[in-house]
Amino acid sequence: MIAVPERLSDPVVVEGLFQVAAATALAAVVIAISSIRGLGLERELGGSFARGFVQVLAMGALIGALFSIPLAYSGLLLAAMVCYAAWESRKRGDGVPRAFRISVFSLALGAGVVIVTMVAAGAIERTVRNLVPVGGMIIANAMKTNSLTLDRFQGEIASNRGEIEAVLALGVPPERAVSEFVTESVRASLIPVVDAMRTLGLVYIPGMMSGMILGGANPIYAAEYQFVIMGMIFAAGGLTSMTTSLLLSRAAFTDAAQLRAFDATEWTVFGAVRAALNRR
Repeated sequence: MIAVPERLSDPVVVEGLFQVAAATALAAVVIAISSIRGLGLERELGGSFARGFVQVLAMGALIGALFSIPLAYSGLLLAAMVCYAAWESRKRGDGVPRAFRISVFSLALGAGVVIVTMVAAGAIERTVRNLVPVGGMIIANAMKTNSLTLDRFQGEIASNRGEIEAVLALGVPPERAVSEFVTESVRASLIPVVDAMRTLGLVYIPGMMSGMILGGANPIYAAEYQFVIMGMIFAAGGLTSMTTSLLLSRAAFTDAAQLRAFDATEWTVFGAVRAALNRR
């Protein structure tokens, strides 16, 4: 296994730094425009860009050690990815009841079913070299879908709270009262992956397919495998979004069929203590 210092001294790494600088310059333009227009997104955009670079660089530095671990440990690594993805995703639904627990379960189900099925089908090889990168890609895309579901559901409930409470007062079951907004949340969350599938091969030419072709693989097989990857992303995103929306439609109500307050502070530890004291 090649040591990390030797990898850092590789001329390709130095060349890559110039490419990183170019990409950073483009990102800086976006952040500057956000500042000029007063969008208030500079901190989030800049932080996510810098954080992404550090994280992916760290993964690249550790990739040799990662590939040397026993296959059994790859399951633990994927489970850790699911938990971290759920933790990041739940921020988009800040204030939504049980957002983290729902996200963990939905991501584990959506990504887990797809990964296990495709490993059994032979589309993902039973090696750490294949299982971890492909599994991570599936989890990451499912996380995006989950984040969109949480964000849209929260927005729909906030915008239509009066209407929902009025319908509940008429005796309509809670899940039926929000069914329209649940459907809208799922539909909105799947827009990116649906658009990617529609434009696959015409507008959207994924990097994996290009890399396989440049590596000497049969172009037809490269296209087939890329479609398999997109199918996995589509399935994982769909399962995750539908599971999240189903669980949210139940968590949004109390046992007395009353719509909960989607208040971010209410679901923190201190908020829960304050609520308990107020009830006394």
